[in-house]
Amino acid sequence: MQEQDWPEPGADAIAHSARLVEIIRQRIAAAGGSISFERYMDLALYAPGLGYYTAGARKFGEAGDFVTSPEVSPLFARCLARQCREVFAELGGGSILEVGAGSGAMAADLLIELDALGALPEKYFILEVSADLRARQRETLQAKAAHLLDTVEWLDAPPASLRGVILANEVLDALPVARFRVDATGFSEQTVIWNGARFETAWRPARKYFANELREALAEHPVSPPYVSEFCRRLPAFIGTLSDALDAGLMLFIDYGYPRREYYLPERNTGTLMCHYRHRAHADPFVYPGLQDITAFVDFTAVAAAGIDCGLELHGYTTQAQFLLGSGLYEILPEIDPGDTVRSLRISQEVQKLTMPGEMGDRFKVMGLSRGLEGLVSGFSLKDLSPAL
Repeated sequence: MQEQDWPEPGADAIAHSARLVEIIRQRIAAAGGSISFERYMDLALYAPGLGYYTAGARKFGEAGDFVTSPEVSPLFARCLARQCREVFAELGGGSILEVGAGSGAMAADLLIELDALGALPEKYFILEVSADLRARQRETLQAKAAHLLDTVEWLDAPPASLRGVILANEVLDALPVARFRVDATGFSEQTVIWNGARFETAWRPARKYFANELREALAEHPVSPPYVSEFCRRLPAFIGTLSDALDAGLMLFIDYGYPRREYYLPERNTGTLMCHYRHRAHADPFVYPGLQDITAFVDFTAVAAAGIDCGLELHGYTTQAQFLLGSGLYEILPEIDPGDTVRSLRISQEVQKLTMPGEMGDRFKVMGLSRGLEGLVSGFSLKDLSPAL
């Protein structure tokens, strides 16, 4: 897709992107002419006040750049609420920590459903780096669930201690990744340079520690050159931080991704990096820095390994479709009045979007990591794909 196929940003947005470009150019100059792609992605997404997730542009929903499952339908959060209720029942109560709460739609719908189920959490914590998104989340909760707003508390870091559920929907895909290339000379690492007009890629021999990490990751999944892909070096630390907060309960990660043997398939030789701008998906991370999302598919084998290394138990791994069905999706649907034709049609379309293989149903996966939790998590009861990891 060419740039001219995309909606042109307004003057304020272009000026915003230009300010971020200048910051990144300064970092490149200070580093001697190049920075790692991982560092570039970090700045593009999280530079204070300018990065995609820290600035004020609308990101989620039809008016943004992409639509997440909670934006598709409240049914998504209503199913998750039933999982939270199961955990609370075993633990004798508990709290929820949502990491990166987006527009606040999932938080609002979860709290409404848990209230209806008589299973409200003690606290609903939201870990959010963006002041703009915090404000939007508060607006959403005020509009949809004002009577439950006192339950919500925004945090800058995970709580020191939590019993209950940690939720991360489309969070892992936004962790900055390193990009590598396998060629006749071995491993190379992608870096970013400024060519006088825009950012572009340059390759350098992979640093020793990074080459060793790649050899370990690819030991059972050899690839043939030329091959380009991603590796998330920050994942273990991220899982570790959440693990440190969880005294007992369940972590649920929902994201698009693969087990490692599928992640590094020979035919997936250009990697999984994706960018989103105004509902256009493409592969150029250097277009409109700060105005577009940059993501990579998740290596769920690495997620499981990181959790186990932290003393967590792999509680299950399945597709989003199977998880929602196991969590009671079909129990919720009969509550909808079939005489309301317009609403029934809309909900049917939402269910298809969330569960069909060609939509989000198979592309998105759900992984559960737990501590001190013995009971069955219903979402993994229909089809557990953990052996594929």
